[in-house]
Amino acid sequence: MNRRKTIDYTFAAQRSVYRFPMLTYIGVYVNFWIIANLLLVTIITLVSKIFSETLDIAITGRLGPFVLTAVIVGLLYGLGLGLASYYLDRTVFKRWSIGKVIIFKVVGSLALLSILLWLIKEVLYVKVIAPSLSLPLIVNEKSWEYLFLLLLVYYFFLSVLVSFITQINNKYGPGVLLPLLFGRYKTPQEEDRIFMFMDLKLSTTIAETLGHLKYSAFIRDCFEDINDVLSSYYVQVYQYVGDEIVVSWPTSEGIKEHRCIKFYFACKKQFQDRATYYETNYGMLPEFKAGMHSGIVSAVEIGKIKKDIAYHGDVLNIAARVQSICNEYGKSFLVSSYLFEKMAAHSGMATETIGNILLKGKSIPTEIISVEGFE
Repeated sequence: MNRRKTIDYTFAAQRSVYRFPMLTYIGVYVNFWIIANLLLVTIITLVSKIFSETLDIAITGRLGPFVLTAVIVGLLYGLGLGLASYYLDRTVFKRWSIGKVIIFKVVGSLALLSILLWLIKEVLYVKVIAPSLSLPLIVNEKSWEYLFLLLLVYYFFLSVLVSFITQINNKYGPGVLLPLLFGRYKTPQEEDRIFMFMDLKLSTTIAETLGHLKYSAFIRDCFEDINDVLSSYYVQVYQYVGDEIVVSWPTSEGIKEHRCIKFYFACKKQFQDRATYYETNYGMLPEFKAGMHSGIVSAVEIGKIKKDIAYHGDVLNIAARVQSICNEYGKSFLVSSYLFEKMAAHSGMATETIGNILLKGKSIPTEIISVEGFE
């Protein structure tokens, strides 16, 4: 998988999630549980053939009804869990502890499984399975108990797997799991990316005013509001560092429609729209300064106890240095001319050339442009 294909796949997956969040979320659950149920049918079929050959017992029947049952149950189970998880993860679960969320999901899954088992027993078995196999409509209740235990154990372990998949997607972002599983980042890979460093203005003063506990809540709310803007501009969060957030785009996608520029001003508008909340709870409105640059970086999987995908290269150093001089020049949003020149001209963008600045630790000056507004 070359660099271009990896970026294309990752961004396509990300774009799908951002454009159709509920459908992609539910789709993961539905597809996963249909495949899981088809695997269970395959296992049961093979086990029945083993017993048939070993004990010389004739077990006849068509596979179609079981496949149909597996698909229907997987569809209903995945749809139910997907819808519930989608809405609860974005509302109730945001404020719950992990333990409380796990207990709720386990109880909910067992309740849904019980309903589906009743559906299998009272509807699918009577209408589909029994007629196809010429079986009696009355089956020993003990058999249903064993079936329930089988599904309980199987669904429990598969639930752990699907939870792992969703957690990986939450940590690394959509579209990263497959390249990660195939070892894409085991060795350093080059990528052409834009990086934006966004840092809270007057953070020390705000921390002293609010106190560390309320300041942490303030930062949490700021990052949550920024996260609400991510999807509209296809932004990938690279990392959170204290009161700073680092975001990124593949360069070709970030400059398209001036997404990387629009994102910053969309964040400002988000804070302004929530001004009443911030003034009421904290007595102030957050304001972030930002620096941005682009170029070739290397991406590699790092860590053993705690794994992560890290980006390295001078691009990140320059972007961070550009952000660090915002206060010096009294500006909020500075961009390197190298990145700015890659974007098409736009009549609604107000800019000011700062000049060639010798950034800290650099031997060659970098031309910096201040973006004052975008309409």
